[in-house]
Amino acid sequence: MPNLIDLRRRIRSVKNTQQITSAMKMVSAAKLRRAQDRVVAARPYASLMRDMLGSILAQLPEGSPVLEHELLQRREEKKISILLVSGDKGLCGAFNSNVTRFATRFISEHPGNEITLECIGRRGRDFFRRKHVPINREWVNLFVKPIEFSQAKEIAADLMRSFREGETDVIYLLHNEFKSALAQTVIFRRLLPIQPAEGDNSSDIDYIYEQPPETIFETLLPRFVETNIYQAMIESAAAEHAARMAAMEAATRNAGEMIDKLTLHLNRVRQASITRELIEVVSGAAAL
Repeated sequence: MPNLIDLRRRIRSVKNTQQITSAMKMVSAAKLRRAQDRVVAARPYASLMRDMLGSILAQLPEGSPVLEHELLQRREEKKISILLVSGDKGLCGAFNSNVTRFATRFISEHPGNEITLECIGRRGRDFFRRKHVPINREWVNLFVKPIEFSQAKEIAADLMRSFREGETDVIYLLHNEFKSALAQTVIFRRLLPIQPAEGDNSSDIDYIYEQPPETIFETLLPRFVETNIYQAMIESAAAEHAARMAAMEAATRNAGEMIDKLTLHLNRVRQASITRELIEVVSGAAAL
């Protein structure tokens, strides 16, 4: 049975841990608010860009040279790249393991393909580096500060160049999407070649374009890829803050429960010690 000094030391240690987890929860809650505002502000722009792209493609006649754009060309998926967006830090529950588990399952289901990873975030890179999975490019420590569009633009430029030069046949985007403070969803979709969203009503909207489709596509398609990557990064950042806030809240609650149990155990040990001393005193007096 542990003595009173060990129990008091353990209670003090758990209280210190509880203060740390409570502070981390408050920090994540503050960051989540700002990250959530960025996500909400970016979603209408990305949605309108998808609608515009679908509208232009729907108005093009079959055999149009615009449809031969290099970012629209589908090839046999022999060489596959996955742009995996994870976090740079841990202590956020299953946030990082969800995307790494999905990527691991995808790789195991396609043993005949040449699969490489493009990793945004330290946790995903470190995980697959230990698994000896080929990592073509890596971008770490991007989530230390708020994500800028210029960062997504640089990543998109590297990926589009790789796709144009035939280094990969298809590029998939894998990330956590922010749903709410308590829910995040793993999203896996094709980034390149570009495919407009199916089932939307973009073809029913009559847009008037001043420039020819060829000119619009030269600007719109690269911007579409950049926007998708930027949105995935800010969605992942918001989801990470939400996951960390929930994890730290659970850790703080568990620490409180452990403190209550240890305090109860401490009182029982102290009571047993006092009772034993009283019995020894009474027994000694009776012997005299």
